[in-house]
Amino acid sequence: MINSIKKIKLGIIGLGYVGLPLALEFSKKRKVIGFDIQQQRVKDLQSGTDKNLEVSRKELLKAKQLSLTSNIKNLKSLNCYIIAVPTPINKNKRPDLKLLFLASKTVGKIIKKGDIVIYESTVYPGCVEEDCVPILEKNSGLKFNKDFFCGYSPERINPGDKDHQISNIKKVTSGSTSKIADIVDQLYKEIIKVGTHKAPSIKVAEAAKVIENTQRDLNIALINELSIIFNKMNIDTEQVLKAAESKWNFLSFYPGLVGGHCIGVDPYYLTYKAKKIGHEPEIILAGRRLNDRMGTYVASELINAMKKNYIQIKNAKILIMGLTFKENCPDLRNSGVSSIINELKSFKCDLDLYDPWANSKEIRDLYGIEPKIKLIENSYDAIILAVAHNKFKRMGSQLIRKLGKKMHIIYDLKYLFTKEETNLRL
Repeated sequence: MINSIKKIKLGIIGLGYVGLPLALEFSKKRKVIGFDIQQQRVKDLQSGTDKNLEVSRKELLKAKQLSLTSNIKNLKSLNCYIIAVPTPINKNKRPDLKLLFLASKTVGKIIKKGDIVIYESTVYPGCVEEDCVPILEKNSGLKFNKDFFCGYSPERINPGDKDHQISNIKKVTSGSTSKIADIVDQLYKEIIKVGTHKAPSIKVAEAAKVIENTQRDLNIALINELSIIFNKMNIDTEQVLKAAESKWNFLSFYPGLVGGHCIGVDPYYLTYKAKKIGHEPEIILAGRRLNDRMGTYVASELINAMKKNYIQIKNAKILIMGLTFKENCPDLRNSGVSSIINELKSFKCDLDLYDPWANSKEIRDLYGIEPKIKLIENSYDAIILAVAHNKFKRMGSQLIRKLGKKMHIIYDLKYLFTKEETNLRL
């Protein structure tokens, strides 16, 4: 058994939004091998290119203690593995653990006596010990907590956020035994400047992760519902929130589309487990349903506003500015904007899509629409400001207005501009 972090030989499994920054950060302190099943991803990173734009070419080329591979055999000399692969949901909104189980199987084939396997992927409470450990045991022939050990330290990375990086986000850690918990905690303390929180068990750490985003999801759902109510009363929601924020204990949340690979996903992991143990969740799923419907609500509000202004709906030229799940980030996964696009397509609207952050090929593959590279003035019946990219803020409302025809609607979903500068807001 590893009894000191000095003896750890570290590998990171999965080099996406979570794994790559983690590998880079650890490589500042020790030798690290990063593994990804996508050969092209590894080749791109080796050449200094991160298509996710989370790390720069300079950072990649500077990381002399980091080696990258798509060959699992190159990890056999290691004794500690951190698994950081995506855990999305499927079309039925149930946990999709294929990649997690595949990573567990892959690592299971190479682990030896005394090795530690740490999971960072978001899961429901009990997943590591009840679902992943049996896979590790089966493929290694080793016994859990006798021959090998596990830890769990949930990722808290915020894609596109350059202010909150790994090193200055407090880390929850845990281990399958008290000694392993200490080792895991010490390992992360190497890179976490603001400290760690050592949870008493893996299940506690797993639960802590899923409730972080569940709480956020529910708070946004509340504000989304308030926004719908206030709009019907002709009250500006932002003005209400600004007034309420004057009280010291009011929690500031704003309405909007909820997407991405965390907030719109994690609650389903918790509700899935809740149902398995015989509890039918109510509040969590109610919040999820409301947030999932916001794209349809936005589209219907826009259509109604266009009708009131005698703008023909069929073949109406509509520009959607921003497609990613959040601002200043290229990630299109689970973006709430997709529901707006699908709804407007059903009205036979002619859509133009524009996002300076997103990959054009990915947009084409996802929506079957060629994204706009250059915007032409006097072109649109309606413009939806769907994502608060800094570039859109810099453009200003006057320049965006010029993109519209003589009669047009601007729908600002992110409070980029004032009430007076737009026609509709959430």
